[in-house]
Amino acid sequence: MSYIVTATTGHLGRLIVDALLARGVAPDLIVATGRNPDKLNALTALGVKTAVLDYANPETVTAAVQPGDVLVLVSGSELGQRTLQHTQVITAATAAGVARIVYTSAPKATTSDLVLAPEHKATEEFLIASRVPFTILRNGWYTENYAGEIAKGRENGEIVASVGDGRVASASRADYADAAAVALMDDSLAGQTLELSGDVAWNFDELAATIATLVNEPVAFRNLTPEAHANLLGSFGLDAATVGFVVGLDTNIRNGLLGETSGDLARLTGKPTTPVLEGLAATL
Repeated sequence: MSYIVTATTGHLGRLIVDALLARGVAPDLIVATGRNPDKLNALTALGVKTAVLDYANPETVTAAVQPGDVLVLVSGSELGQRTLQHTQVITAATAAGVARIVYTSAPKATTSDLVLAPEHKATEEFLIASRVPFTILRNGWYTENYAGEIAKGRENGEIVASVGDGRVASASRADYADAAAVALMDDSLAGQTLELSGDVAWNFDELAATIATLVNEPVAFRNLTPEAHANLLGSFGLDAATVGFVVGLDTNIRNGLLGETSGDLARLTGKPTTPVLEGLAATL
């Protein structure tokens, strides 16, 4: 039996490999996979096995997975393509005899109005219908998603959004990766769906204050109406689809869809989640 980790040439997948090693998994029990064999070569120094696995090519899944393996399916990054890609991986892994699939989903994916939810909802439903043992990790927001706001705060003395007083219960990617490692190792989590988020939900005034601490300069939060925010983004040359996505996500935050703190993440890993200041500082 091996632990198959997908997308290990990306941020979360690589951190899952690191977390498995940190938790004492023997390197030769880990198969780090990704689309690009040249990038995978960098992981061989860790002593882990590697294999090409491309979500768009199910035959690569069949080649990488052996009967009894446990696979973590890190959700894809190609909006509009993820449902097809995920279902192809699930189908191929199931046919190859995978023992369990751990899937990184989105908060309350099957019931939420979150703009990212529909593809995750479809994947969850397909995964459950496939009857393969599963664990669903509904990952909340990554603190690192706001790393770009540090430069904006330093340069402009403000961060701009249309979130109102909405809160975000973020955690660092390393926190979510550690949770995935635990889920891979613990078969008792089969059949469970866990809502993962940071221990503390912060608002954007608090985010601005955090960035001010990091850059040692005053930084304020300027809240816009959705209409004004869309106009501002459009003036930067962003296309309509991107503008709609960004403003839609800010509306989700304003409506509280990323602000819940279930405590599942800290309980799963056995330690508090990374504070936003520490998480953002690590990106510098």
